[in-house]
Amino acid sequence: MTSDTQTVGGTTVRLTVAQAVVRFLANQWSERDGERQKLFAGCFGIFGHGNVAGIGQALLQNELAASHESVERLPYVLARNEQAMVHTSVAYARQKDRLQTWACTASVGPGSTNMLTGAALATVNRIPVLLLPSGTFATRVSAPVLQELEQPYAADVTVNDAFRPLSKFFDRVSRPEQLPSALLGAMRVLTDPVETGAVTISLPQDVQAEAHDWPVELFAPRTWRVARPLPEAVDVADAAAVIRSARRPLVVAGGGVHYSGAEEALRAFCESTGIPVGESQAGKGSLPHGHPQEMGAVGSTGTTAANALAAEADVVIGIGTRWSDFTTASRTAFQDDGVRFVNINVARFDAGKHSGLSVVADAREALVALTAALDGYAVDDAYRSRQAALWAEWDASVEAAFHPSPEVTDRLADGLLTQGQVLGAVNELTDPRDVVLCAAGSMPGDIHKLWRVRDRKAYHVEYGYSCMGYEVPASLGIRLADESRDVFAMVGDGGYLMMPTELVTAVQERIKVIVVLVQNHGFHSIGSLSESLGSQRFGTSYRFRGESSGRLDGDVLPVDLAANARSLGAHVIEVHSLDELHQAIKEAKAAPADGGPVVIHVETDPLVHAPDSASWWDVPVSEVSDLDTTQTAYAEYVDHKATQRPLVTPIRPPHPESAS
Repeated sequence: MTSDTQTVGGTTVRLTVAQAVVRFLANQWSERDGERQKLFAGCFGIFGHGNVAGIGQALLQNELAASHESVERLPYVLARNEQAMVHTSVAYARQKDRLQTWACTASVGPGSTNMLTGAALATVNRIPVLLLPSGTFATRVSAPVLQELEQPYAADVTVNDAFRPLSKFFDRVSRPEQLPSALLGAMRVLTDPVETGAVTISLPQDVQAEAHDWPVELFAPRTWRVARPLPEAVDVADAAAVIRSARRPLVVAGGGVHYSGAEEALRAFCESTGIPVGESQAGKGSLPHGHPQEMGAVGSTGTTAANALAAEADVVIGIGTRWSDFTTASRTAFQDDGVRFVNINVARFDAGKHSGLSVVADAREALVALTAALDGYAVDDAYRSRQAALWAEWDASVEAAFHPSPEVTDRLADGLLTQGQVLGAVNELTDPRDVVLCAAGSMPGDIHKLWRVRDRKAYHVEYGYSCMGYEVPASLGIRLADESRDVFAMVGDGGYLMMPTELVTAVQERIKVIVVLVQNHGFHSIGSLSESLGSQRFGTSYRFRGESSGRLDGDVLPVDLAANARSLGAHVIEVHSLDELHQAIKEAKAAPADGGPVVIHVETDPLVHAPDSASWWDVPVSEVSDLDTTQTAYAEYVDHKATQRPLVTPIRPPHPESAS
């Protein structure tokens, strides 16, 4: 039992550190534009000896009390893999535009370090997630304990220090008195659109169970306002002057458009000016398919329409993008000699890239201000006509990929489809609000260039960290964030084998997700990349080692991933033709909302590729080699390197500089 106690310093309540953590988190809220929501939807976890009697006991106590008392709940969900539960949390937070997230608790040692990859993914993608790794005894009374790392040069080092470079905020609570400042610091970063990412509070297992008298005010409901920083008027004026001087401007929309909810502001900006839009992976869907200024994906996995306009652009307006190498085609996408950049970003760190003119502000607010400042400006009719012609040409290529000619399909082995056919069937048979999900392999690139997005939250490709295994656990996060949408997780056999475990969690929680498992017996993406780099698809096929050759060139391995998914409790539909795939998608869509996961298993031909992007990605090739294939690839690499741009030329101010 806990009760309030009146002391000289005020009213206190006696709780363990873990109980205080749970009570505090249950009372945190976020707010933006007058809409308030719980900051934490709940806590994912896997218990071990490092947290079962601490955070585990506190979550149990919260669950029991919330059923009959006026106690704010922090629901607990049992996960199957610690990395996976971080991915689920990240996907949830992204679907919620970074306004809500989950906490994740893990036991000491490997349980906690399993979350490291998830931490890196969250921070790379600027997505909030709270990690609560357990630490070994702070008192060190019986060190070394089970799963403790010892370093002779520093007794205070633990494996949880590995979270430091991966987190936007890190603290270790070695004494109960340290907890309030750690919690408040964590909330500040989680709700800051500039600084957000993985936030880590390391909790030694003995400290979790230690009792302390806490001021009751610590547990009062607390609302964290997510800011919309306004742009400086002089920055808007300068940006407008640069854009007015452009003849071939191009917008590159990044994830910041979605997180800000700036899609309508972007549409108004484009319809007023006629400026076309290319999209990064995170920015895909910033304009809906069919909008006259929508040119689709840009960069290494872009459409030929967006990439042609990028090559000619004299002013590039980046909105909420961090300018990754895939977006810039490793700095070969923008080839105009005098190309200039205007960067709208809430983070000054990103706004200053490519020597751009920085407009540090919320994307929606900046677009509204810039649209007003550009009143009367529009691109000419010839540029609009070029946009339309380029898009029509690309759209025809998409149709050919989705519906290949008999010349292509007749060459396929019985029962095999092309990856384009699979993507086309899912794209065309799903509802506009359904979500497509992917992360690694060849499919993210194909989806980026081919997918026709019809809703602002219907596209979810994790391509910041591009983590194999993200897809299945992330599908749970998206569905939990919005149960009104079906989620289609597109995953290859390689990615599926990395992390299928959360199918069990989906069964447990009756979470309906639809996994399209594309079996091509190897690492399709890296196989193709290997071939292009002269490495002959070495080590990328799932085959027996040949008895005579000693190489992986034997028969295909007899791996039955459909049986594997079925053994984990999923409803599995195996398809061997396009008609069967169509029926499977309809069956999955019609499945009960609380019926758990559905897996559609389909085999594809990995040697039939999507339309080329007419672009490049910088992956170094061996400078010297005995192999003819590598020598040829290196010569091509040198040619591409010659087109790379440093992008360091400063923009000349649109007005004379003041005399000193």
